[in-house]
Amino acid sequence: MWRDADFRRLWVGQTASQLGEHTTLVVLPLFAVLTLDAGAGQLGVLRAVGQAPVLLLSLLAGAWVDRWRARTVMVLTDAGRAVALGAAAVAGLLGLLGLPALFVVAFTVGALSVLFDVAYQASLVRMVRRDQLVQGNSALEGSRSAAQIGGPALGGALVSLLSAPVATASGALFFAVSFLSLRRIRRHEAVPPVRGERPERAPRIRHRIHEGLRFVAGNPWLRAVCLASAAFQFSLAATMTVYLLFLPRELQLPGATVGLALAATGPGALLGSVLAARLPGRFGHGAVLVSAAVLGNGALLCVPALHGSSTATVLALLAVNFVFGAFSQLVNVTVMSVRQAVTPDGMQGRAAATITFVGMGLTPLGSLLGGFLAQEWGLRAGLLVAAAGMMLSPAVMAASPLVRLGRRLTL
Repeated sequence: MWRDADFRRLWVGQTASQLGEHTTLVVLPLFAVLTLDAGAGQLGVLRAVGQAPVLLLSLLAGAWVDRWRARTVMVLTDAGRAVALGAAAVAGLLGLLGLPALFVVAFTVGALSVLFDVAYQASLVRMVRRDQLVQGNSALEGSRSAAQIGGPALGGALVSLLSAPVATASGALFFAVSFLSLRRIRRHEAVPPVRGERPERAPRIRHRIHEGLRFVAGNPWLRAVCLASAAFQFSLAATMTVYLLFLPRELQLPGATVGLALAATGPGALLGSVLAARLPGRFGHGAVLVSAAVLGNGALLCVPALHGSSTATVLALLAVNFVFGAFSQLVNVTVMSVRQAVTPDGMQGRAAATITFVGMGLTPLGSLLGGFLAQEWGLRAGLLVAAAGMMLSPAVMAASPLVRLGRRLTL
């Protein structure tokens, strides 16, 4: 695959896009907390606004991607995110970037990210053979891991050392790089026929959405993936909302250190991507999914026990985030391979979007819950409750057909 120039361009573009996305995910909340002195409730609303497009647009995104060329979708969304963040950077330099503007920017970037994420998952299936999916996913998820390393650290450092507008501009730059790389893909991408479509007439978008929902709901493995993902993403959204308040306010860590701590998930995720290409084939996909989810999610339960801003505290945070990143990525890549293996080509976009819709559709509510827990119960107790909720995900997988998956995906 690495000898394929178009695959390399996809990899570079996806890496730059993910780096811009992860930088922005840290920059906007830190700007709100450290510069605008946003409270727990306001931060919860900001994160919920950025996540709301997952609930509002995922199903539409899947139907659109199955009808369009994935490259076109990715190029247009990169351009849109670069423009939105560039405008936000200019507004910030002029002193006009307040909370209302942050809400608009967060929603716009979130909406375009939903389209991009569905499109890049569908593009891989249209570019490589089925027996190359695990290796291709490992490469692309490895690039997302690299973005998790660089994005939070860079975003936190720029907000702390320079300014929020400069940090916002860096996100726009990364999306521009992705735009230029993906535009250079030369392979003609044939849009696969939509399942059930009559050649002389494209089905209505409502019909395509309904067909995607019915396909996922009728498949026992994909149905279990949806439920486990929903439990994980809801609890993670609540946890991260409290977490982004806990580090600077309870532990008194500066923005650069917060970014460094969050960036530790990146090296862990990079390791998880490598392990995902080997462990499922050795120990079985089901055993890897459940055990990795228990270890990764359970690591976050250690954070509420930390006190102060000492070197030991920072090292403990780095270790926790590394472990969480490694095992979460192992779960993510394995689940993605399962989903792609059981889904026909013409249904890939809608299957990915349906799982995203169900799995991440509750994240805005999770963010609001995190803000409520932090405000009403305190940061330490709120973080403990939110992190404990993440153990629901491995419990769901252990009670589903996923746990019985063997070394080969013969579904």
